[in-house]
Amino acid sequence: MENLKPFKHFATDAIHAGQEPEQWKCKAVVPMISMSTTFKQEGPGQHCGYEYSRSGNPTRNCLEKCIAALEGAKLGMVFASGLATTTAITHLLKQGDHIVSMNDLYGGTNRYFKKVASRMGIETSFVDCTVAKNVGAAIKPNTKMVWMETPTNPTMQLVDIEAVVSVVRASNQDIFVVVDNTFMSSYFQRPLSLGADIVMHSLTKYMNGHSDSVMGALATNSDKLGEELRFLQNAFGPIPSPFDCFLVNRGLKTLHVRMKEHMKNGLAVAKFLESHRCVEKVIHPGEYQCSPGVPPMCGKGHSSR
Repeated sequence: MENLKPFKHFATDAIHAGQEPEQWKCKAVVPMISMSTTFKQEGPGQHCGYEYSRSGNPTRNCLEKCIAALEGAKLGMVFASGLATTTAITHLLKQGDHIVSMNDLYGGTNRYFKKVASRMGIETSFVDCTVAKNVGAAIKPNTKMVWMETPTNPTMQLVDIEAVVSVVRASNQDIFVVVDNTFMSSYFQRPLSLGADIVMHSLTKYMNGHSDSVMGALATNSDKLGEELRFLQNAFGPIPSPFDCFLVNRGLKTLHVRMKEHMKNGLAVAKFLESHRCVEKVIHPGEYQCSPGVPPMCGKGHSSR
């Protein structure tokens, strides 16, 4: 498998991006928890960057900047959960639009597309995206979004993001591609650099890493999509609390260390089970050497260190 260089300065970005002490008069090196719901204005519409905490919050902004840095994106946004993120992205569509989705994906996403988005007149086709041509065959004149996970939850199938994006672009330049990067995390994979338009996460999992906060996030390099999504974040308000943002910001500082150990331990368990006489099959993304001297990591040609 192709060897790729690790993402530069990942650990430094995780620790420092969005956390600049100079943004606070007290020069705090850890972002403060701003619980205020409203902010003083000099006059109607004359504020210092914040007016109402749903529209923007200092603690949340720190986390959003950090998420953007870790995904190599212009813009990061956080939401009250992974499914709140999914909902916001799907609100980019309208009645009569069509989604092409991976057929093996997180149960909550499957349920949302089938039982909630369908009520709004949005149709979803579920296909095996591990074969890129399946995506092309499923695209219709009213297709507006392609949604995939890689690795998938729960069977760990791997999708070639670049191949799928290539098929989508050849079919219709106006379709936007979304990748759920929850299982790989920003440490191992950056879908935007592979052609995706939006990357999303359930931060509840690896990114936070402490099982004490439910949250979601997205990142994009598209000014148009970013502007629309920022409007939606404020318009229907699926925002996380400042305290939860503080917790995830804290968790990201150890992401690079944790992911190395997750990979090492997971691979050790997989190899043990693979050799056990009572085990018929082991599902694991596998391993590869991303560059000389770097420990083996999981995934499909996209890695970090």
